[in-house]
Amino acid sequence: MDWRLYKAIYGLSLHHHWLGSLFHAIEQASIPFMIVITLGLWLAAKPGTSRKWKLASTGALLASGLALATNRIIAAIWFRRRPFIAHHIAHPWINSHDASFPSDHASASFAIAFAVVMVDPLVGAVFLLLALVIAVGRLLIGAHYPGDVAAGFLIGAASATVVMRLAQPLVRFIVEHVEKVTDPLLRPFWRSRRA
Repeated sequence: MDWRLYKAIYGLSLHHHWLGSLFHAIEQASIPFMIVITLGLWLAAKPGTSRKWKLASTGALLASGLALATNRIIAAIWFRRRPFIAHHIAHPWINSHDASFPSDHASASFAIAFAVVMVDPLVGAVFLLLALVIAVGRLLIGAHYPGDVAAGFLIGAASATVVMRLAQPLVRFIVEHVEKVTDPLLRPFWRSRRA
C-alpha cells in the first residue's frame, strides 16, 4: 500500500517535472525557514511584556529537537531504506541515504507547528499549513513513503504535546534565563519603533 501510494504521488512529479523541481526548491529552504520564523516569534515579544511568543518559540524548538531525537532512536531500531534506493528509481531531486522512516522534515516541522498551535491557534494554523507543504513536498520529490511522513506527523504532534504540556517548567526556565540576555538587546529596537 505504501509503495503504491508512493508511486502514484511521485509519478505526478515525474510526469510534471516542474512540480518536482518546484518542491525541491521549497524543500531546500523549508527547515531553515521554519527555524527562522520560529525564532522570529521570540523577537515578536516586546521586552518586559507577555512571554507568550517566547514560550511558543522555545517550546517549538524544544519539541522539534525531541522529535528529531525520537527519530534517531526509531531509525536505530528499524532502518528503512529510502524508497528510491529500495526500488532502484532514477531520482533527480534527492540523494540522501539516511533512514526513510520517520521523515525528519515532517517530524520537525509538525513539532514546531503543533507547539505554536498550543499557544496561539490562529498563528499555529499558519505554521501547520507550512508544515503540511513541507510534508507533501517530501512525497513529491520522492524522498519518503507516505507512511514515513504520517509517522513524522504523529511524532511531531506527540513531541509538541510532551514539551508544551509536560515540560512547561523547563520551557519557562529557559525563557526566563535567555530573556535576560535578549531583552536588553531588543529594548532599543522597541523604543525606536514607539518613537
